[in-house]
Amino acid sequence: MTRTIYVSSLAEMPRWVRAHRPSHLVSVVQDALQPERPQEIVEARHLRLGVDDISAPIPDLVLPGARDVERLIEFLEGWQPADGSLLVHCYAGISRSTACALIAHVMHTRDPEASTAALALASPHARPNRRIIALADAVLGFDGALSLARETMPEGLPAVEAPLTVFSL
Repeated sequence: MTRTIYVSSLAEMPRWVRAHRPSHLVSVVQDALQPERPQEIVEARHLRLGVDDISAPIPDLVLPGARDVERLIEFLEGWQPADGSLLVHCYAGISRSTACALIAHVMHTRDPEASTAALALASPHARPNRRIIALADAVLGFDGALSLARETMPEGLPAVEAPLTVFSL
């Protein structure tokens, strides 16, 4: 069964949940911007990661940490083929969400180069958050290969908010 990963902005997330009916939802935005869970999503299938889009410490902002990435990976391990699609969103659908989507993809392919190539093809705006990727690289045991593959991606077209990204396993 093909599993589809959707990536969207916070503003467009409710629209895409209604349109695509994903089985799982990841909201990766700072706590103050966390949306209400859409009624279409079962509570246990909605992961909230309250982090800012930064890759190095900045005062008063929340740096993504190892525990955040561990929680993401644990959640994604529960995403089964028969469940349906996955929708991941951050504020703009460009950095944190594409990092999480890339992690979901590579967990199934086990091929960092193929997964980053698929993401780059699916979204010319994708700029996966380097810290989230580096933390996942370590947790998933890729020994730097995921971070290296991320660095080979084009830097992404400038955008304030990316259109819906769709890519499949």
